Amino acid sequence: MAGIYIHIPFCRSRCIYCGFYSTTSLELRQKYVEAVCREIEIRSLSKGGGSISTIYFGGGTPSQLTIPQLRQLLLYINKVYQLPQGAGGRLEITIEVNPDDVTEAFAEGLRSLPVNRVSMGAQTFNDERLRFLHRRHTSQQVIEAVSRLRAVGINNISVDLMYGFPGETLSEWQKDIEAALALNVEHLSAYCLTVEDGTFLYKLICGVWFVDSYDYSLGVQGNHNCPLSTLHYPLPDEELERQMYELLIDRLEAAGYEHYEISNFAKPGYRSRHNSSYWNDTPYIGLGAAAHSYDSHTRSWNVSDLQQYIEGIEHGERRFEEEIIDADTHYNDMVTVALRTREGLDLSSFPEQHRAYAISSARPFIDDGLLALNGSRLSLTRRGLFVSDMIMSALIYLHNSQKDN
Repeated sequence: MAGIYIHIPFCRSRCIYCGFYSTTSLELRQKYVEAVCREIEIRSLSKGGGSISTIYFGGGTPSQLTIPQLRQLLLYINKVYQLPQGAGGRLEITIEVNPDDVTEAFAEGLRSLPVNRVSMGAQTFNDERLRFLHRRHTSQQVIEAVSRLRAVGINNISVDLMYGFPGETLSEWQKDIEAALALNVEHLSAYCLTVEDGTFLYKLICGVWFVDSYDYSLGVQGNHNCPLSTLHYPLPDEELERQMYELLIDRLEAAGYEHYEISNFAKPGYRSRHNSSYWNDTPYIGLGAAAHSYDSHTRSWNVSDLQQYIEGIEHGERRFEEEIIDADTHYNDMVTVALRTREGLDLSSFPEQHRAYAISSARPFIDDGLLALNGSRLSLTRRGLFVSDMIMSALIYLHNSQKDN
């Protein structure tokens, strides 16, 4: 059973922290939808159809597509992969949305589609921080969007939160958590703000940008011609980030959510089936510009350029790069994804060489209470969650040539 991911790269405006491939060229939406439909056809001819378990519209901002455009994509997927009748009840079909896109008309339109799960980027309920992030919505629009989705019968809603903003306090983060819990959604994802190279936020934090038209912190219009190094955007230190993460876990678990992956929490029965496929080695098909695919033997990714993607498809070719996944790469991939989950890494699925390496590398962390070994399952403990990146790095298998250097 495979999942389908459709990358919708369109955004009305760019958030200052986002490192995903996106574009504000909204006039190309219909042309892009037609190209994705053609890619579905090209991919099915080269490798056949197959059984589909999940469909996920990600971005970008998929809610920037119209309901007819979303319907066109779903109809074409059904045409090629022959989804079972009533698929909306058995398949998990998710769309990411921006809260301000969820008008009454858009919510009603979703009712007409087999979409049965919505993932909403709330990020924070602090309107000043939303302006800082260059988000288009307000905290009130998040509340209204959830209400509209409930009204049309969508009862599997996920909300994304962020923490670790410049100057954020623990009590401010707690207010965001409580606001999210008040929505009584089925799923919550929470991520520490990451400053990625090349984003506006990176330039903001590092003080290498000159403000010519807008200061996202103060919300002041005008020509400042002021280096941001003279402004102050202190990020929380590691201890405060740890406290924020601990508060998140404690509060959500107390509210009945299962902490099933480092950044993800779900009410019983509401784990993200699509995202779980990335963590449990299930193949998936990525459609659209910049989308990744995986079939256990190879990993491929489409060109991260809208024009090149469309031109290639119009010429009947998929422009992409590919890598072969050998046994070492597969082991390393699973260390960095499966170990993120509550169930952890199943060592019985690896050759003896990798099992022995994993246990040997994990032993110091097991002795220190950061990892637990239960049968063939190696998993992070509560304490291990806070240093997961360090633990995963230590378990990565190095080729012989690397070991000797």
